Amino acid sequence: MLRRLSLHIIYNICMLLVLPVGIMAQEPFVVVLDAGHGGHDPGTIGNKAKEKDINLGVVLKLGEMIEKNLSDVKVVYTRKGDYFKTLQERCDIANDAKGSLFISVHVNSVDRKNRRRSTIHGAATYTLGLHRSADNLAVAKRENAVMMLEDDYSERYCGFDPNSTESYIIFELNQNKHLDQSIEFAGKVQKELRTTASRADNGVRQAGFWVLAKTGMPAVLVELDFICNPASEAFMASESGRRKLATAIYNAVDDYKRAYDISTGKKVPEKKVSSKKQRRQETGAEEAPSVESATGGSPSVVSPGSASSVRTYRVQFMTSPRKVPKGSSKFRGIDEYVEYHEGSMWKYSSTDLADMRSARRRLAELRKKFPDAFIITIVDGQRVN
Repeated sequence: MLRRLSLHIIYNICMLLVLPVGIMAQEPFVVVLDAGHGGHDPGTIGNKAKEKDINLGVVLKLGEMIEKNLSDVKVVYTRKGDYFKTLQERCDIANDAKGSLFISVHVNSVDRKNRRRSTIHGAATYTLGLHRSADNLAVAKRENAVMMLEDDYSERYCGFDPNSTESYIIFELNQNKHLDQSIEFAGKVQKELRTTASRADNGVRQAGFWVLAKTGMPAVLVELDFICNPASEAFMASESGRRKLATAIYNAVDDYKRAYDISTGKKVPEKKVSSKKQRRQETGAEEAPSVESATGGSPSVVSPGSASSVRTYRVQFMTSPRKVPKGSSKFRGIDEYVEYHEGSMWKYSSTDLADMRSARRRLAELRKKFPDAFIITIVDGQRVN
């Protein structure tokens, strides 16, 4: 009897050792909200507003929405007031909290000599990657330059020089296992900033940001709009503008969390015609567009929740404010593609791919020519988030 009991105890212990941690005890979903700059670091400055204040105002509203509506999500802030936190401290806070998602909120700007300074506008969401354009590098340099406000920054950041292009090679070597999830979430943020907050869509981009490289979780850095543009500044400085921006990011978090729950086997209640749709109606947001193939034909649209829905994937590799003509050199090496018009932009992707493995292979191929390419989900011919 004792021998059987001992064997039973040993068996149970062994099972505990081999079971995934997530099965033993479901880890809480933690969203880390990072309001860029603060304290003696104002960030970019407009005619009246400061970036640090806009960032904090949006983050506090966003955190309040998450805490109020997503009861199973824990919110952690890197700062909740007007004080300075180093880049590494922000990363440490996120990692110590075992974050599930890291969102760093910022405001964009361009040099005073730039002729488009007062007219440039639009939101962009960044994931970690090696810069592929001068614009992306410029944004990364500006955000990383905060470390130079620290006396011992060279030692703390292992000799990294935010103003040296050569320093950014370390981000090419960084193996970010959360890149796919980061890109997925960034796409949701961009769509919401366009539809809910009425910002021009400057796309999902990649660049070398310290706070993205040193956080061990899916992570994005959101540039809400350009403070150097008086109209954009006024919007971001207003109460209603900040609420719309916070609501846009909240909607993306809500969608991402639901997808996460489904992927981990958690039972997710059916989403009602919901607060999200009501909020979109209140803000005059538009519905998702239909998709047309470049080879002709418009697929029928079926609700993503219907029994006959078919899920596939595509790799979006290019956006353009104007329709790119067939035969353009931009499509060299691409035999088939899909194009559709969304908002003010034309978007181009691969044809349907049956599973995520195939999508990732196609993503690797297309990134050789289009470094900012990312995977999108298609249900019965229509893009969904």
